[in-house]
This record gives sequence, C-alpha cells and structure tokens, in this order.
Amino acid sequence: MSWQFDPAHTHIQFSVRHMMITKVRGEFEKFSGSINLDENEPTNTTLSVDVETASVNTRDGQRDNHLRSGDFFNSEEFPTMSFRSKRVERTGDNTAKLIGDLSIRGVTKEVALNVEHFGILKNPWGMQVAGFAATTRINRKDFGLVWNVALETSGMLVGEDVDISIEVELVKTPEPEAAVAA
Repeated sequence: MSWQFDPAHTHIQFSVRHMMITKVRGEFEKFSGSINLDENEPTNTTLSVDVETASVNTRDGQRDNHLRSGDFFNSEEFPTMSFRSKRVERTGDNTAKLIGDLSIRGVTKEVALNVEHFGILKNPWGMQVAGFAATTRINRKDFGLVWNVALETSGMLVGEDVDISIEVELVKTPEPEAAVAA
C-alpha cells in the first residue's frame, strides 16, 4: 500500500557534538520520497527518501551556509542525499531495524535505523495515518564530511558522530477507483 509523507508532521533532524561540550541540532526542511507500507507483513515495506542538502537549518545562517559549502554537504554539486531501504528486520511487536543505503556527497554506506511504529488510525479529517520514529548514529567522516578545526584547549570543533532522529507521519494514498464498465 502506498503512503505519502505528511510534511507538516515529519521531521528529519540531527545533532553533533560542538566544541566537545554541547550539541548543535538541526533539521532538513525539504525532502521527498515514497513508502510502500505493507500493513500485514511489515518486513515487505520499502522506503525511498531524497533530502535537499541546501534545506539544512540549524537556526544560525552563517553555520547553515558553511554546512552547504564544500567543507560539508557541498550542496551545489550534491543537492540531495538519499536513503534506499534494502530490508526490514522485526525486533519486537512495534519495533524493527530498517536497513538501507544512505548516500551523502556521492558516498554510499549501509546503515540501520531503529524504528518504532506508533500505530495506524483515522485522523479527524477521515484520512488513514501512520506514525513512526527512527534513530541512528553515523560517523560523518565515513561520508567525506571531514572538515574540522583543532581547539586550543585540545579536541576538535565538530564531533565525528552524528545522531539522526526522524519523526514521520504518513498519509495513506487513496486507491484509484476502478473504471466503471459502460
């Protein structure tokens, strides 16, 4: 069954250690994708997502411009990063690992997202919706995001590990009505 992202209720967020003492948080505001959610056999579910790297927002314009530059996402040359699912492994009644290929800056690595399913229901407007959360941790250097600055007091300005947190609300795509025979 085909579903669509509800962009008003879907968030692709990240956090990374900053100066070794705090975390910078941000999100990507523009993304698209397709989801074929098999409600009866979740392991048959497939997902494909493209995220616009230039849509990064950390609430600091100067930092966002730096993230779009060649030091990080190089948004002009690599306008999107993508995730393509390969398989789903159930880990519990409402949990699973979604394994797939994450591509950033032309580098593709297999990653596993820990997914929690919150259920499927009819919203107040009569539409079928489903809720999910997913998390993972990647090493940014694995994807060619290697820029950094040594701190005077030891350590580095930007941490290597990036925590990714995704909240998703899906809306079921209406089934096309069968053509009426004349």
